[in-house]
Amino acid sequence: MDITTTDMLKEELMNRDPEFRELAREHTRYEQRLTELSALAYPSDEEQLEEVTLKKKKLALKDQMYSIMMQHQKNQNVSH
Repeated sequence: MDITTTDMLKEELMNRDPEFRELAREHTRYEQRLTELSALAYPSDEEQLEEVTLKKKKLALKDQMYSIMMQHQKNQNVSH
């Protein structure tokens, strides 16, 4: 799947699929928090742990989103 197709599919799912939309929003929140944490010169142990945890959660969300995208694309190919 090329970048243009991926972007179009994401846009379509953002408009049509509430689950995908919520996953994307959560992914964005994690990304924003990770940006804040990475800007800290001397993060505490708790902040370092939060960063590692958020990276794992963000990756899990990305995997879920990708799975939804693949399922949607598969369903479109079957119906055409």
